[in-house]
Amino acid sequence: MRILGIDPGLATMGYGIIDIIDHKPVLVKAGAVITTPNMRMFERLKKINDDVRNLLALYKPDDIAFEELFFARNVTTALNVGAARGSALCACAAYTDQIYEYTPMQIKQAVTSYGLADKHQVQQMVKLMLKLPDIIRPDDAADAVAAALTHFNSGHMKSQFLMK
Repeated sequence: MRILGIDPGLATMGYGIIDIIDHKPVLVKAGAVITTPNMRMFERLKKINDDVRNLLALYKPDDIAFEELFFARNVTTALNVGAARGSALCACAAYTDQIYEYTPMQIKQAVTSYGLADKHQVQQMVKLMLKLPDIIRPDDAADAVAAALTHFNSGHMKSQFLMK
């Protein structure tokens, strides 16, 4: 099984791909889709959509796990990140219906056993779980890998997290 994890963002959308080999997760690729403020909004959304489509075509994941958006400090930021998430989601929906989502707390709980863990704790546990020499950079890519690991850990219960 191959799982693509996505941490939505407009400037930086993290992605992480893991394979499950002999019931153990193995990192395939982690990175980020980057857009810049000097790009027009539609150009940023198109780049996200195109890059996600390219990831799907290249890596052919079986399941896709999104980190659910969860913040309310700045309405403009929330709208922009929501648009970026929608752009990535449209690319994924054209590829498969096996799309799942997990809250940040569920991801932290699954990866660190503590739902209020900070970013550094999540990064360290991702590194340990995958037996990596270094933490994954950027942070958004590590978060995306954590989403993929959460999906793997959901096992037979994954249907509860199928995106509606």
